[in-house]
Amino acid sequence: MKVAHLTSVHFPFDTRIFARECASLSSAGYGVCLIAPAAEEQSVDSIKVKPIARFKPGLRRMLLAGFQLYRAALRENAALYHFHDPELIPLGLLLKLHGKRVLYDVHEDMPKLLLDKYWIPKWLRKPAAGLTAMIEALAARLLDGIVAATPPIAARFRSPNTVTVQNFPRIEEFSDCPPQPYDQRENIVAYVGVITAHRGARELVAAMGSLPPELKARLVLAGEIRPARLHDELARSQVAQLLSKARIGLVTLHPLPNYVESYPVKLFEYMAAGLPVIASDFPLWRKIVKEANCGILVDPTDPCAIAEAIQWLLEHPGPARAMGECGARAVQAKYNWMTEERKLLDLYARLTA
Repeated sequence: MKVAHLTSVHFPFDTRIFARECASLSSAGYGVCLIAPAAEEQSVDSIKVKPIARFKPGLRRMLLAGFQLYRAALRENAALYHFHDPELIPLGLLLKLHGKRVLYDVHEDMPKLLLDKYWIPKWLRKPAAGLTAMIEALAARLLDGIVAATPPIAARFRSPNTVTVQNFPRIEEFSDCPPQPYDQRENIVAYVGVITAHRGARELVAAMGSLPPELKARLVLAGEIRPARLHDELARSQVAQLLSKARIGLVTLHPLPNYVESYPVKLFEYMAAGLPVIASDFPLWRKIVKEANCGILVDPTDPCAIAEAIQWLLEHPGPARAMGECGARAVQAKYNWMTEERKLLDLYARLTA
């Protein structure tokens, strides 16, 4: 049975879309087509990638990319369509008019995210957020299901076919790179992910400058390599290698509304790699870190607090190693993709029966 994933925003080899959802569906026996901004048509791991042009954010992308996706989607004549961007809600409704089954994958709390968009005038942010919430609520009533990335996002939708599929790591991503014994590792403090001011980059650099020189600590920032799939594979491989040598994983995002109620993938990747974490003290993250006993919570806007946490973990390798081991056990038992994959496959089975 053919299913199609649609995006106008993400690169085709996005971790959640390609490496998690499409890969799981393909392994379960579905014929999977991914229509996304790409340079060429290709088939990767039995997943067909169909290209559309890439446009800059804005009305032009919504119209032109949406039209290209619409034509390409109809050509595929799939049994089920699964789109990943809020700007594609009109496309999803059009596909419903053609009698198709359609899912909306909600990666982020978009109404809250709009409240912090610098390119939207301040007086317009609340009305834009409210209108977006109304459109998404309407879509939930008309579409066949919602796939939410976190429980707080899922709570916004009343559709009976709302499932929470969290972006937890695949355990096998870290099994190919055995970690070094913790006591033999360098004093590397690692950050994996997009590097921006809102994600705490300035505070991390400032914190490293506050550490005693004799610790010989090094901050290593690993960002994404785009756009080719080879680059993406190399990036994931390098992440696993980096984390196998590091002593600490950093996830100190600022307290913006969209971050406070989201699950950062990097937190679970650090835990899977057996690293103690230093994380922003948000209620949702506090529950995970405290229950797993896997790290230290800090004020992400305070470089001194971050520096103190780094110094303590580097000077106390025994407790740090124990925290890392606790985090790894939590991922093995709970925070892994296999637990989420089943929910996605169950939803597909219901809708394509």
